Amino acid sequence: MEIRPIRKSELIQLLGLYRHLHETDDPLPASDVLERTWQKIQGDPNHKCFGVFQDGVIVSSCILCIIPNLTRGCRPYGIIENVVTHSAFRRRGFGRKVLQHALDHAWRQGCYKVMLLTGRKNEATYRFYESAGFDRNTKQAFIAKPKTAEPDAPVDESRPHS
Repeated sequence: MEIRPIRKSELIQLLGLYRHLHETDDPLPASDVLERTWQKIQGDPNHKCFGVFQDGVIVSSCILCIIPNLTRGCRPYGIIENVVTHSAFRRRGFGRKVLQHALDHAWRQGCYKVMLLTGRKNEATYRFYESAGFDRNTKQAFIAKPKTAEPDAPVDESRPHS
């Protein structure tokens, strides 16, 4: 087993793993948009995509973003997203290991906290994150999403699509 940042050349493997993240997801954009986004991620020193590899195959990953901060003595904070383990490799500790790797990196960067949100609504998921060092009772999360356009409303094509 190897835990490390996912390399530029491993995008296709990562996208394959992401099929195990959500039952349904937005379709992938055109390959040039996908490639530009991956290059941005790879080029940002505060945006880390970590993976656990078993026999050269990525089986678990997460994203850690480190955000500069003007409070807490100017110590940054981290946000973890897109935590996923391939369904054939679950319950073997890979998810916990990739999270620990991300947390260790955040602490080395001086983060005073790392936050993680989950859309899952089951107790087993909550216990998993608690076992990895997260406390579900410390703060309350609130999520805002853009309003969707009415079915017959004109779409503003000048706005970037997300």
